[in-house]
Amino acid sequence: MILYPAIDLKDGQAVRLLRGEMDKATVFNDDPAAQARAFAKAGAEWLHLVDLNGAFAGRPVNAAAVEAILAAVNIPAQLGGGIRDMATIEAWLEKGLARVILGTVAVENPGLVREAARAFPGRVAVGIDARAGRVATRGWAEETDTDATELARSFEDVGVAAIIYTDIQRDGAMQGPNVEATAALARAVSIPVIASGGVSSLADLIALRDTGIIAGAISGRALYDGALDLNEALAALQG
Repeated sequence: MILYPAIDLKDGQAVRLLRGEMDKATVFNDDPAAQARAFAKAGAEWLHLVDLNGAFAGRPVNAAAVEAILAAVNIPAQLGGGIRDMATIEAWLEKGLARVILGTVAVENPGLVREAARAFPGRVAVGIDARAGRVATRGWAEETDTDATELARSFEDVGVAAIIYTDIQRDGAMQGPNVEATAALARAVSIPVIASGGVSSLADLIALRDTGIIAGAISGRALYDGALDLNEALAALQG
C-alpha cells in the first residue's frame, strides 16, 4: 500500500482544512516546494496535491506553486482541484504531473472522464468525496444525490488509474479513516482505491493495509502535526 503525503494549496501556501471548510485553514508551510522536498527526502514515493482555490474557482489557481513542486522533486505527483476540461488535463500532464484527479466533472461531465482516461491511460484518477455515502462537488460545497459506489462503478473499464475516496466528515479531523466504507468501495470495483480523510496514525495506516484491498492512503494534517512519522510509516508499509 502506497502512502501519499498531501500538500493542499491555498493562496500559494501549504495548508490543511477541517472537513473541507476554507475558513478553517491552518497554514503549515508558506513554501510548498520546500515541503515537497522534505517529503521526498523522507522517502515518499508519491505526492498528493490539491489546488483548493481551484476546486472552488473551477480552474487552476495555484499553478505557480504546483509547478514549483514539480521542479523541486523527482517523485511522481497527482493533482486535483479545478481540472474540468481536456485542455487543462493536457496542460498539467505536459507540465510533468503523473496523474490528474477529476472530481466535480466525474459527476457533472462523466464523458470527459472517459475521454481523458482513454486518451491518457493510467494518468487519470477519479476523486470521489462523500458525506454519508453521497457525493459532494465543487470543493465539497455542493451536495448531490449521487451514490459514491455507483459513481465508481460507472468508470469501470475505461482506463481510470485510481479512485481517491474521501470521507469528508473525517478529513482533517484526526479521527481515523472510514476503513469500512473505503474497503467496501474497493471490493465493489476493480479500479484501485486510495483512502483519504482522517488518516492520522500508524494504526490507521495498518488498518487500511490489513484490509488487503486498499491500494493507498493519503495523509496530511497528521504528518504536519507530527502525529504520524513519515519515516516510520513508510518503513511499516514496506515491511
